[in-house]
Amino acid sequence: MADKALNYLGIMRKAGACAAGETDCGSSCRAGKAKVLLVASDASENARSRARGFVYGRNIPMVILPYTKADLAGLLGRGATSMIAVTDLGLANAFMKALAADGTDEEYTAVAARLEEKLAGEQRRKKEQQAHERNKRLGKRRNKA
Repeated sequence: MADKALNYLGIMRKAGACAAGETDCGSSCRAGKAKVLLVASDASENARSRARGFVYGRNIPMVILPYTKADLAGLLGRGATSMIAVTDLGLANAFMKALAADGTDEEYTAVAARLEEKLAGEQRRKKEQQAHERNKRLGKRRNKA
């Protein structure tokens, strides 16, 4: 199952749906674009502290991955990378589901469930917006109650 999760990281990189490195992750979190912050298992305590600062007061889960900085660097094609901010909710959800599939860590399962709820809400809002645009185009009005 770990290979499936790593494959999702590769897809995120190719799709441009992630920010790697402390500087990019910090700016992504501050801008509200990050959906989940992933931290390597062998990241220094200083890097973990900065990551906690990035997500503090925001509705962004921080997850310690079972992968090392070398694993992430090899996959992303960069130097040692201690953290990745995922900016696409669908890919973040799929990645966390792949991590939670083996069932060994309840943290992954909890974050996957939280992202699933966010994704369902986002899809509902998108569907409502499409219906609204269609009604505007067709000239429909709300019934007064």
